[in-house]
Amino acid sequence: MDKKKLQIALYWGAACGGCDVSVLDTNEFILDIAAACDIHMWPIAHDGKYKDIEALEDGFLDLAMYNGAVRNSENEHIAHLLRKKSKVMVAYGSCAHIGGIPGLANTFTREEIFESAYLKNPSIQEGNKTVPQPQTEVDGGELTIPAFYKRVYKLDDVVDVDYYIPGCPPAPEQCKAVLSLIVSGQPLPPKGSVVGASERALCEDCQRKKDEKMIKQFFRPWQIIQDPEKCLLEQGIVCAGSATRSGCGVRCPDSNMPCRGCYGPMPNVVDQGAKIISSVSSIIDSQDPEEIDKILSGIHDITGYAYRFGMAGSLLQRSVR
Repeated sequence: MDKKKLQIALYWGAACGGCDVSVLDTNEFILDIAAACDIHMWPIAHDGKYKDIEALEDGFLDLAMYNGAVRNSENEHIAHLLRKKSKVMVAYGSCAHIGGIPGLANTFTREEIFESAYLKNPSIQEGNKTVPQPQTEVDGGELTIPAFYKRVYKLDDVVDVDYYIPGCPPAPEQCKAVLSLIVSGQPLPPKGSVVGASERALCEDCQRKKDEKMIKQFFRPWQIIQDPEKCLLEQGIVCAGSATRSGCGVRCPDSNMPCRGCYGPMPNVVDQGAKIISSVSSIIDSQDPEEIDKILSGIHDITGYAYRFGMAGSLLQRSVR
């Protein structure tokens, strides 16, 4: 271990693994990371053990990058552990930042999720009544697994976070920028900053033409042949660009797909989902309630569109039965 190097750890919580892959997607820069850093934990690439992190002095790590939401007791334990052992804690990616896709599970109760996954799943033997338990007695001892929480949390619900890097996943350039900044020893941004993103809406960076046209019908992207130069929302395709931070390079709209909202809300937006619903509502060309309902029926899942990434941090937060 070389104390002249940056001491870092990366952790994968409730997430798909794409954020870890985005670090690998820095390509040859990964060699610079290896040269500049001692990596103490990185589940996708490094066989670090929890006990090794627990043995470190408090504040020993210069940087901890936590990706994924907090879904179970293991996720929360490691969040507290890395916070205790690190000088700088970064919420890396949409799931750590605002809850991400896992946060949509908050629209169901824990019991409903278990019923779907373990009791009424087509691949499960009919009549099965077995669901996971934190402790189970077996021959020779006791098996333990993480406790499954009633809801999904974003990282700063459980620990203090210094910086946020948004995106699903963050662009490799964002990863390079934050690591390079810390390695360089330059002054860090103010605590709480969203790094690698702008404070303006993605729509302001999108080059598609906007004519403020009202619409009579919504479409899913595969249902129409779109005009590649025209605003997607004005073509009836639900796009979250008006309610989402810019900074991704407008990657989705430039690829003829609507913005999904993964960079989270702009500053001072209390609820990104409500902002998206407001944008969608403002473009409907009707004052008739029945016609409005018919137009809205073209949106397959308004909750899934509006709160695809931000449910865990929204005003709604979760479903209660």
